[in-house]
Amino acid sequence: MKSPHSLRLSLLLLLPHIHLARQSDFAPYFYDNGPSSTSGNMALFSIAEDTPVGAQVYTLNGTDPEGDSVRYGLTFEKGSKEYFRVEPKSGRVTLISELDREVEDEIAVLVSITDGRNKVVEKGRVFVTDANDEKPEFLNLPFIVSVPEDTEAGSSIFKVQAVDKDLGSGGSVTYFLQTTPNTKFTIDGHSGVLRIKPGEYLDYETSKTHFVTVVAKDGGGKYNGKHQVMTSSATITINVLDAQDSPPTFVGTPYFGYVYEVSVPGSEIFTVFAKDGDQGNPNPIQYSIFNGSDGSFSINSSSGCITLTTYPIQLKNELYELQVKASEVGPENQLLDYTITMVTIRVVDLNNHPPTFYGENGPQNRFELTMYEHPPEGEILRGLKITVNDSDQGANAKFRLRLVGPGRVLRVVPQTVLNEAQVTIIVENSTAIDYEKYTFLSFKLLAVEIDTPERFSATADIIIHLLDTNDNTPKFSTDFYIARIPENSPGGSNVVSVTATDLDSGLWGDVKYSIYGSGADLFLIHPTSGIIYTQPWATLDAEVKSKYNFYVKAEDTEGKYSLAEVFVTVLDLNDHPPEFDENFLEKTMIIGAPVKVEAVDDDAEEPNNVIEYSIMKADPENVFDINTSTGEIKLKPFIKSMEIVQNITRQKDCKWSVVVQARDGGSPSFTTTAVVKIDITEAIKERIIAYFLGLRNRPLTVFGICLSFVTFAVSLTVFISSILYWTAVRQARVNPEASFRKIIRRPKL
Repeated sequence: MKSPHSLRLSLLLLLPHIHLARQSDFAPYFYDNGPSSTSGNMALFSIAEDTPVGAQVYTLNGTDPEGDSVRYGLTFEKGSKEYFRVEPKSGRVTLISELDREVEDEIAVLVSITDGRNKVVEKGRVFVTDANDEKPEFLNLPFIVSVPEDTEAGSSIFKVQAVDKDLGSGGSVTYFLQTTPNTKFTIDGHSGVLRIKPGEYLDYETSKTHFVTVVAKDGGGKYNGKHQVMTSSATITINVLDAQDSPPTFVGTPYFGYVYEVSVPGSEIFTVFAKDGDQGNPNPIQYSIFNGSDGSFSINSSSGCITLTTYPIQLKNELYELQVKASEVGPENQLLDYTITMVTIRVVDLNNHPPTFYGENGPQNRFELTMYEHPPEGEILRGLKITVNDSDQGANAKFRLRLVGPGRVLRVVPQTVLNEAQVTIIVENSTAIDYEKYTFLSFKLLAVEIDTPERFSATADIIIHLLDTNDNTPKFSTDFYIARIPENSPGGSNVVSVTATDLDSGLWGDVKYSIYGSGADLFLIHPTSGIIYTQPWATLDAEVKSKYNFYVKAEDTEGKYSLAEVFVTVLDLNDHPPEFDENFLEKTMIIGAPVKVEAVDDDAEEPNNVIEYSIMKADPENVFDINTSTGEIKLKPFIKSMEIVQNITRQKDCKWSVVVQARDGGSPSFTTTAVVKIDITEAIKERIIAYFLGLRNRPLTVFGICLSFVTFAVSLTVFISSILYWTAVRQARVNPEASFRKIIRRPKL
């Protein structure tokens, strides 16, 4: 029997051969598809749950028997989540919502095809295939287990379980423990059973709680095209339960007790304390003295308090070592495990004597010494004879010596004393023992007990009087001195005062001054006051020499000295007037160009040698201006030609005179005047005159010009003579007789 699809195809093939009116209209239909096909009506279509949203996952495919175009549709049952959307014309199906197989592994869809008149709706099932996207999940969290500490090695103590919602290898789970140092546990990878490792034991007294991290791992699978293994972890808390397996332990060992000379029988000496090593369920403790008492001590069996049973004077030893036993008492008052510890009891002297310092004549608390400053380091202060003593015995007679005063100057030896010692004081810092800083040094010598509760102490004053030595060099107040003195100062004038000090005392502190150096010839110094004067015969002139420098020496009585440099500046006075050069007081001025006059002032410094020029008088008046700084003289701007000059003078003689004054800038200032004769000329004439005047300074040029003139004259004479000669020759050839007559008639020169 043919399928409906085959029947429809047969009818379609017969339609061209049957000429009938179109009375029937067949509905469109989907093409058949297999389980793995991505084209058809989505029947039995499967899709992976990690398919990304927006991906094209299927194509609806069908046709119409009459060949009409078809359109596709895709809907879901009411109340169902919509996962897909179809493009009506092409039939392309797109994923629009994320898939999760663990939530929904099968999706029902209604697909439709229509030719515009007929519509066919078919129901399909889309299967969601698994991807490895789920971690294993532990059940029954948290994991807490209690285990007795005497559980045997290898015993199973707990079982963990984890499930993975994925399918296949992605849903299989294995277990392992995160590796930690010295772990005492192991786990079965398949069953999740936790055991104590072989050879390992639990100990409540060492560790009451263990924390173990167990990891659950799936078998791996693909997710988004890549192989992925997922894990989860959980912590197992293992509480160890105590068991009666540990003996008692003493707390606060080692134990020391003391018997003093004032103790009486029954005095409490020391109390020991022990507790059961099994702290979870402890037994009561009973105390006893096992050995070492010699009948002089007893102990309370319940409290552990040790007491004295005799007088201290009857004790034969200074040290007793008691062996004390602590035993566990069982439920029926039987003695169980026990521990023995040592209690050391010392018979000690009562501390009733403080340390005491002694001099040569008995107890003394003040010691004095006179010495020179800066003794050698390491030297012993032999003038101090000090003894220290403590009359107690043992630890009560042990004390420490300490020197209090200027830091690290002296050192005391010994620093720790038992009973008695000779005290030695040693120089540690020689520089600090300085007479210029201190004329005496004061220290406190302390003796303080070390190990006694009373900490008895004693003090003694040590006074060291210092004697001076010549250990300092004179020092100037500055490394150089700067002095200024006016020129023409009379001989013996005060220049500058220098000062040097010597910190030493007496004659060692006296300073004498002297000067030397190439610049010291004109100066002298007072040997004690340090005042520097000019020599009585000295004359200072800033124009000759304005700077002097030399050295001054400060020296003590033993020849120790220091130097300073002295710089003396001779200040210029305005003692020279300006002077004009008489050879340059006649000037030729080109109209429009200036001429310059110049005066010189022989003073050494400004403003004494700064000159200012001015016109005092001119003939004619009001025709000249002068630059006050440079001395340049020029005509007034309105004089622009020789005609104007001649109109002013009303004569052709254009030689004018100007009285120029030169004033210096000193205080008081000096002035000098000079008459400057100025010949006014045009520019061309001036150039010719200037050229010939300039030849005076160029003899070679003059010689060349003269030689040129001589050469030109000789050449011209030769040229004219040649012309006359050849003219005469031509005439002689034409008329020799006439020529002869001319020659005869030529007068003699």
